[in-house]
Amino acid sequence: MIAQHDDLHNKLNLEQDQDVKQFLTFFMAEEEYGVDILTVQEIRSWEEITVIPNSPDFVKGVINLRGTIVPIIDLRLRFGISAIEYGPLTVVIVLKVQLENTCKIMGIAVDAVSDVYSIAEHEAKAVPHLSDSDNAQFVAGLVNVGEKMVALLDLQKTMDI
Repeated sequence: MIAQHDDLHNKLNLEQDQDVKQFLTFFMAEEEYGVDILTVQEIRSWEEITVIPNSPDFVKGVINLRGTIVPIIDLRLRFGISAIEYGPLTVVIVLKVQLENTCKIMGIAVDAVSDVYSIAEHEAKAVPHLSDSDNAQFVAGLVNVGEKMVALLDLQKTMDI
């Protein structure tokens, strides 16, 4: 009977652990955002990019990443946050995102990388509907990490350009 109880306890702990995901967090305009770490291909320092004419303002251009052309999106501009000059902390997070029937590799320019947090999916709270702004669609949920709140991004909506 004790062995069955231990097996059940271990199974419950395993199921709870499966609900936990790791998120890479980063800063933009002093707010912290997170993306599922399994989508992160690499983190690169800011470098010069090739500008693509007639692309949306938030698409800064492309880089050649070992033979793959990777579009770079400035998340500040995508979210309607005022642009800043790129500095030594500015990084590009290269992500592999599943969009409908295809996988795309894209980069997001952010102010600075913050941390990696393990977060249980059930801890994420829905984004309150506050205005007619479309920006809330980019956030999949909000979680408290210590004393701060982190916005977890919906990459499919954010990267669908």
